Amino acid sequence: MVFSTPIFLYGFLPLVLAVYYLLPRRARNGWLVVVSYVFYGWGNPLYVLLLLFSTLLDFGCAWGIAGSESAARRRSLLLASIVGNLGVLAFFKYSGFFARVSHELAGMPGADTLAWAGGVVLPLGISFYTFQSLSYTIDVYRKDVEPTRRFIDFAAYVAMFPQLVAGPIVRFSQLTEALRERRETRAQFSQGIGFFVIGLAKKLLLANPCGWVADQAFGAAELDVLTAWTGLLAYSFQIYFDFSGYSEMAIGLGLMLGFTLPINFNAPYRSQSISEFWRRWHITLGTWVRDYLYIPLGGSREGRARTLINLVIVMLLVGLWHGAAWQFVVWGAMHGALLAVERALRPLGIGEKIPAVGKVVLTFLAVCLTWVVFRAESLGEAGRYYAALFGGGDLAGPAWWVRELVMSWETIAILAAAALVCWAGISASRFVAEMNRWKSTAITFLFWFALIAMGAQGVNPFLYYFF
Repeated sequence: MVFSTPIFLYGFLPLVLAVYYLLPRRARNGWLVVVSYVFYGWGNPLYVLLLLFSTLLDFGCAWGIAGSESAARRRSLLLASIVGNLGVLAFFKYSGFFARVSHELAGMPGADTLAWAGGVVLPLGISFYTFQSLSYTIDVYRKDVEPTRRFIDFAAYVAMFPQLVAGPIVRFSQLTEALRERRETRAQFSQGIGFFVIGLAKKLLLANPCGWVADQAFGAAELDVLTAWTGLLAYSFQIYFDFSGYSEMAIGLGLMLGFTLPINFNAPYRSQSISEFWRRWHITLGTWVRDYLYIPLGGSREGRARTLINLVIVMLLVGLWHGAAWQFVVWGAMHGALLAVERALRPLGIGEKIPAVGKVVLTFLAVCLTWVVFRAESLGEAGRYYAALFGGGDLAGPAWWVRELVMSWETIAILAAAALVCWAGISASRFVAEMNRWKSTAITFLFWFALIAMGAQGVNPFLYYFF
């Protein structure tokens, strides 16, 4: 089920909220679990069993860890949680990748026996809820949180439908108090509506139109330089507004239910460096990777060389987390290399000589160029797109038709609007912080514009549903 569809807006959400507020408080977490499982199982009910497996595994392992004085037993239970969660994730997400790799390696003994793995369908959101559920067990092992005694509370934490499929990735400590006892308020609900409508507008009014432009460019056989850069700019805006729009809709839904979910994006395209970009982009994934991968690997505590190696390793894993394909590995390697170079050059003070605007432009350009590999269907297609960006494309024939299709006043207007929102400092959290009459009026008009766009567009799932 997708937030930006009539079945969700006109059917699922009103029913969920109506029953939720009619129920006594002690029954609301149970209702949240039920509707979250319905939401997740809408496309394939069998995958609800995977969600239930992760929930039962980590709830049980956490209780065993907390109740044991044996260090060996605690480590064994932690290992069981890690292997169980990552094993399921690896099977569904990477079995097809390894099947393709084995097929490509001619002469590899037994390669034909893995052909079946190529047909394994990736369950929606498995990358997100696996990390979220696993973090609970690790935090209990580290004694950072106390395990909950109520299975329903933990199940609500893992399966909460607003952020189940594409984040934000939430720590149990961030919701412990709200899961036990929360007081929903009218002001909080009003802020939730504001967040949700802004996210919905980002998806329908900016991300989807930019996505159409990007699809034409990346799907073309030939491109000229102008069209290639237009398509890349459109995709850069699409992925930002699509993902940040989902996150803000999730935050808004959480507020309507009494939960405060963490901010996941903070104007990342205004960053003045790649490291700052990763502090502003997909913030909850960045903090998860920092706390559970980068720091355990040694972080920056063991010398400059080890720090640079750790940065590259972590970003390779982040790339692989995004998808089981070589282009995601290369994308992660590119960001790892950029972070390592930036860290290595920091003592030289080179960046201090560049004005702030210049650093923003250079950072945005570097991020955009990495998006080519991320968006392309293969490394070969990425190579052809890079060639078009730097003048290697055909200037006539098919490229002429693509340019006529893509380059229009409508395209210029939508890209200009996207750029304005990115760099004008417009923040959903600041806008809805104190709702008043004129803000409510603006939200109402924005909602109607979004509904009109929804009626004109087909079902268009969020990009991160497939990661």
